[in-house]
Amino acid sequence: MPKILITTGDAAEDLEVMYPYQRLLEEGYEVDIAAPTVKQLQFVIHDFVSSFDTYTEKLGHSWPADIALADVNPADYAAVVIPGGRAPEFLRMNPDFRRIITSFFADNKPVAHICHAAVALAPLGVLKGRRTAAWPACAPDVELAGGTFVDSDAVVDGNLVSARAWNDQPAWMRAFVELLREHAPVKR
Repeated sequence: MPKILITTGDAAEDLEVMYPYQRLLEEGYEVDIAAPTVKQLQFVIHDFVSSFDTYTEKLGHSWPADIALADVNPADYAAVVIPGGRAPEFLRMNPDFRRIITSFFADNKPVAHICHAAVALAPLGVLKGRRTAAWPACAPDVELAGGTFVDSDAVVDGNLVSARAWNDQPAWMRAFVELLREHAPVKR
């Protein structure tokens, strides 16, 4: 059974971790959640309040990490998912995160990212020449990294599937699962 990796950490967007986790399990994949350390992670929920100029943050679910980033061998996984939230701004400084993600791109394996995950990808050089969605406030990060920001719910560019935010997840996961069925099908 192919394995899928989700790279995340504390303050990741709750729905952007849990929806792909459960959807990929439903599809028949084995899914591991990797974080800087093996511990109980605390996710957050970003929501909109009409009187605020930006989103608000509330505590979400907590969930255990299965494996530390330092212990991940990218060769063991068919694809990777990178949720948004605030976790990506810290993950981008982690050398093991950088090693893992650049390996997936070098091997042309499926990569799904959403929302603020673009800020973790931008410094890696993997967005250069690519079309990608992200939270609109991340458009400058995408463009400074040499990518083209696309304001859409599911953008597919080769092995890369991206979306703006959690409300885009049905289209985002539908496109990612289609890519997985082609590159890493589940044997039934």
